[in-house]
Amino acid sequence: MSHRSFAFTPTALRSLEQDQDLLERQRNQRKLKEPTLTGYLLRKEARDRAIHSRKSPEEPPPLVCTDLVIQNALYTGDLETIKQFFPKGSPAKLVIQPEGGAMRWVSDGKVKGLWSLTYEQELTTPLHITAGRGFTDCLRHLLFRGANVDFSPGGTTALHEACQECHPDCVKLLLQYGANANAVTEDGLMPLHVCTEPESLECAKHLIQFGAVINGRSIDENDTPLHVAARHGLPAHVDLYLRHGADLERQNDEGQTPLNAACSQPHNHADLENYAHVCQMLVDAGADVGTGDADKHTPLHMACKNANTAIVELLLQHGAAVNDMDYGGEAPMHNILKIVAYKLEHEPERIVQALLNYGSIRVWPGALPKVLKYCCMSPRTIEVLLNAYGCLKINDQWVEAVPPEVFQKQPEFFESVFALANTPRSLQHLARHKIRTYLEGRIHKVVPKLVLPTFLKDYLLLKFRGYIH
Repeated sequence: MSHRSFAFTPTALRSLEQDQDLLERQRNQRKLKEPTLTGYLLRKEARDRAIHSRKSPEEPPPLVCTDLVIQNALYTGDLETIKQFFPKGSPAKLVIQPEGGAMRWVSDGKVKGLWSLTYEQELTTPLHITAGRGFTDCLRHLLFRGANVDFSPGGTTALHEACQECHPDCVKLLLQYGANANAVTEDGLMPLHVCTEPESLECAKHLIQFGAVINGRSIDENDTPLHVAARHGLPAHVDLYLRHGADLERQNDEGQTPLNAACSQPHNHADLENYAHVCQMLVDAGADVGTGDADKHTPLHMACKNANTAIVELLLQHGAAVNDMDYGGEAPMHNILKIVAYKLEHEPERIVQALLNYGSIRVWPGALPKVLKYCCMSPRTIEVLLNAYGCLKINDQWVEAVPPEVFQKQPEFFESVFALANTPRSLQHLARHKIRTYLEGRIHKVVPKLVLPTFLKDYLLLKFRGYIH
């Protein structure tokens, strides 16, 4: 069988004839629309084409298959059928062109428009289909029959598909057949950049073994694989990349280091531990905790914004500046207070407590009613904030700031707050405030060393008691 031949079914042959007729009509229509060229331009175009053809001979276009029988065999991993349709001598480049209808809004250039049924064509190949679905035996057969391992008509290679869908056996097989471990998609991503799931760890190992560049950068964002792993909260990937020499301080186009990326990504409650583990590994490896991104957001700013208590405490313990301002003039304390109501299950009060113990600036007293209004769903946050002041001027604004339904959930606490309108703070609290003022910025270091009962140390460190006195 010749190199350009292919075992199509009768359905496929009819489809190819229809496609050929359609292409011929389109070529004729384009010729009619083209402007008339002068003889000089025609000769120049002919010369340019001749020169180009001598320099780089054009490859024959890939075959296009729309046969549903073949597509069904590929998408279901039917090895026997694939062996039948892909015998020895099958084309190295074969494009699968499935079609799907979709309703789209088509505008006529004015305000008016209409909904139209259009067809999107997503180009793929047999290798992409089998690699992306983990059909290793089918993939092996196609590779053995000479399929082009790096062919990417849709903008990605089969290796990208296998990595993205976490099929390490397919990844290894493609690499053994010569797949480029550093191939770049049309979006500028290498295979390591698409290893974004915990299950893709073995894929990443195979890529590195076959020469993947550990500090390769994506084109659009300038991310390294370590940025990607940190952003997705993947401790095992981070460990792997660090052991192979990943750059800790490489900054992407937004000025983020991998540590910044880990802290900036929104953290769901279920993922808090993974991100804390990632940050612990990066800091232990020597990552700078004070590097700010393009907007001067430090890791501490973003950890507070995501209300990840473990990361905040880690960064503070390693010297993060508690009062650094971003370009918007906001410190980490501002970031945590703005999201308290949305992160109650993250225990934001512990972050506020840690920031104050490390010397954070306090809220301007005149703004406390506003803070009470937005943070009253977390009485512990209000408690630790108010205990950072020697005296408070409670008025009707404070009472109005707390909705009745919130008050009913914690009546004893809020009554203790409102009672301070006519009562000074207790002598015990005033003593605490005096000591904290004297030890400003050093409380977290000094108090644990004092020879005092544990309950007094906790009191000095603003441990929660459920009321204000």
